[in-house]
Amino acid sequence: MFKFNLNYFLGFLFLLITEILIAIYVHDNFVRPFLGDFLVVILLYCMVKSFIKNKILLIALSVLLFSYLIEIAQYFELVKILGLENHQLATIIIGTYFSVIDLLMYTLGIAFVLIVETFINRRSKNKIWNTL
Repeated sequence: MFKFNLNYFLGFLFLLITEILIAIYVHDNFVRPFLGDFLVVILLYCMVKSFIKNKILLIALSVLLFSYLIEIAQYFELVKILGLENHQLATIIIGTYFSVIDLLMYTLGIAFVLIVETFINRRSKNKIWNTL
């Protein structure tokens, strides 16, 4: 179950750097709010796949569920409940603003992951249903 995968880890690092650059330098109404949320679930997926070898669908749905839970925590203002509203790192990680659009972007990001994984597995002549 635990097995290091360099390709996923490199993907994770690339996406982490991309997300950091977006957070620091991009202050628009599209890339930061939409593309950032789309990419963050892919980043999380790559992070998990870097260390855990398991079914693609299980990991993808776990990441999606985790992302939904974080978004729901924002709805209930978890940062305020925990008294962390003045801690920048907590507000960045947990977030402070609920958005249904974020849920949509997470879903689209995971759908993209599943499409790419299907394409990669078909090209390598593995049956996708065995790896999902």
